[in-house]
Amino acid sequence: MAKGYWIAHVDVTNPEGYKEYVALNAKAFEKYGAKFLVRGGQFTAKAGTPRARHVVLEFKDYATALACYDSPEYKAACAVRDKNSIGDVIVIEGYDG
Repeated sequence: MAKGYWIAHVDVTNPEGYKEYVALNAKAFEKYGAKFLVRGGQFTAKAGTPRARHVVLEFKDYATALACYDSPEYKAACAVRDKNSIGDVIVIEGYDG
């Protein structure tokens, strides 16, 4: 079964407020078994207009990745995230070729 992933590209607009989001999202990520593959870090933009921060989370499958994003725990974190950052998030099924 293919794994599920979140891919996020984020510009943090309020670093102090964003710390609360990080604390809140940890509850959802633990509950749904999320594993950080990328969390910030050095990058080189080769095309397009990048955001300042990039995150890739891995889940056991696509359904679990969706369930985490739609969970009450993550919705609470989103309310804080959206006040303190601008970003794009996709939930995607991995390749199981």
